[in-house]
Amino acid sequence: MAVTATIPLHPALCGEAPREVFAAGELRATLHRYASGVAALRVSNARGLIEILPWMGGMIWAARFDGVDLTMASGFDMPRPATVIGGTYGCFAFHSGLLRNGVPTPEDDHAPHGEFPCAEMQSAWLEWGEDADGPYLRAVSARDHVMGFGPHYLAQPSVTLRPGRSLFDIGLAVENRSGKPMELMYMCHVNFAFVPGAELLQAAPYTPDRVAVRRAVPAHVTPNPDYLALIEALASDPARMAKLDEPHLYDPEQVFYLSGLGRDGDGKTHLMLRRPEGDGFALSYDPEALPHCVRWILNDPDQKVAAFALPSTCQPEGYATEKRKGHVRLLPPKGRVDFAVRAGYLDRDAAARLAGTISSLA
Repeated sequence: MAVTATIPLHPALCGEAPREVFAAGELRATLHRYASGVAALRVSNARGLIEILPWMGGMIWAARFDGVDLTMASGFDMPRPATVIGGTYGCFAFHSGLLRNGVPTPEDDHAPHGEFPCAEMQSAWLEWGEDADGPYLRAVSARDHVMGFGPHYLAQPSVTLRPGRSLFDIGLAVENRSGKPMELMYMCHVNFAFVPGAELLQAAPYTPDRVAVRRAVPAHVTPNPDYLALIEALASDPARMAKLDEPHLYDPEQVFYLSGLGRDGDGKTHLMLRRPEGDGFALSYDPEALPHCVRWILNDPDQKVAAFALPSTCQPEGYATEKRKGHVRLLPPKGRVDFAVRAGYLDRDAAARLAGTISSLA
């Protein structure tokens, strides 16, 4: 992988008016600052754009390709300064973890989804280069997280965009800089838009052993008899949610755990939300690196999201529960791990091809 140029980025460059900081062919990068004060980086090609918050967890605030908005709907019209993800929950994707993850139970003392989603990044830069897959523009952020008598890690979230592509790569590199093993819990939390009538395609059958509904009711949900009855119905027949043709079923939310997803010759599994128009949203990753896959669907008056695939190292039940399950990974001293997820948009022809691939792997 050859990096032709590295361009440092600084928050002081961000103002009300967009400032172009990179241009090469159809690849562009501009900085700006929202009225809320949050600094943002927009990377684009001829087909669309991705908006990143380089100094706020490396979060991806928005993504739009071929005129289609990929991002969940929420009450947030812009990112807001926050220390926990609930303070700015309107983004396309965030890095959930890293020391703790998921929804805390009464046994836990961590924030929902851990310390990293809104963490302050200490540096950010662009990399322009070319590899075996062609030219690319990559946005990278870095945080050296250190606590006295506690963990010490370097985390580098990244987003890679290529010319003419509507799929892009979401990356996270984590290095344990401590002399002791470090507990690691990570989820790539990609919040695609909810699309009524969409089909959810996956490389596994919709059977209870491969698509398990989450029976535990989170603290922010007030259950009623109908909601609890629906969970029982989905537990025996998860195929009911293979198509989002009953939008009311997802108020409150429903969560599913996917397992045994088929893999292609490169070791990747693929999932897709196919819109009624025939195009779709897609996500691909390596289940060896991210052995768990969570599906979160919510369609209430304030939030509408079809997070149809959340690849992760654990399930989102909070630290204590996941520790008992054996889902908390240990990163050895000076050890490093690199996570990679490809996500984005597919036009009708590309969606039809991916649907065929997914069907062959199921």
